[in-house]
Amino acid sequence: MEFLNYAFMQRALLAAVLVGITAPAVGIYLVQRRQALMGDGIGHVAMTGVGLGFLLTWSPVWMATVVSVLGAVVMELIRWYGRTRGDIALAMLFYGGMAGGVMFINLAPGGSNANLTSYLFGSLSTVSESDVTAILLLAAFVVLITVGLRRQLFAVSQDEEFARVTGLPVRALNLLTAVTAAVTVTVAMRVVGLLLVSALMVVPVAAAQQLTRSFAATFAIAVALGVAVTIGGTVTSYYQEVPPGATIVLLTIGAFIVLTALATPLARRRARAAAAGDPPECRIPSGRTAGDEVGV
Repeated sequence: MEFLNYAFMQRALLAAVLVGITAPAVGIYLVQRRQALMGDGIGHVAMTGVGLGFLLTWSPVWMATVVSVLGAVVMELIRWYGRTRGDIALAMLFYGGMAGGVMFINLAPGGSNANLTSYLFGSLSTVSESDVTAILLLAAFVVLITVGLRRQLFAVSQDEEFARVTGLPVRALNLLTAVTAAVTVTVAMRVVGLLLVSALMVVPVAAAQQLTRSFAATFAIAVALGVAVTIGGTVTSYYQEVPPGATIVLLTIGAFIVLTALATPLARRRARAAAAGDPPECRIPSGRTAGDEVGV
């Protein structure tokens, strides 16, 4: 445990825990909305914010937050009002965000590709005290939204039309989900990296779905798994001198494979029970059926 004696590792581990909590907490709603790749689009547009931060000598984390939130809002507005399909809007965020980030960081005083690389793939040694403060504040916002409004966000993610009929402000909640996803991307970029953050938002949720059918249990398992892999990946990267972002994502995928293998016999038993006439369970996390409101 000697790594805890180093201040940079203390900061990295704190940031890793916050990322492990926030990424799956938002990802569960994106998976329900069939927007698993939304994190990728926001991650690319956040690169423009990082580049602007270096160019304007302002905090790259806060600038990336502002730019990614604006990008997420624009994407939602295009989805509502524009004739362009959502996948085209996402593609524009991908290419424009990446190009803008590369351009701005090269125009910045002393800019280099090395500066951008730490934001693209994560870096333990570059997590500063100001980064930790920003990550802590942003993570608190994400947890407040994803937990405090879980029933409303769940309803909108499951069925927008039904949620609208019940009187929920669907468009406002969709915007809030997009903004929360954008904030989560900037929370995670110092540990996982902008190009890999989407995996941490989606894969823990997919892994948790292999074991449980209720929303609440899936949420809890996904967050626990997220914290475990981020801490494990951070410690592994310290001892083995490997990139933290890639290590965390590979651990997450490995956990998914293991949980899928463990869940296969359980799924077979459930199928046999259903064939024998037992009442079927309501599958909420990975399906589109409604009815498990109690578990939210």
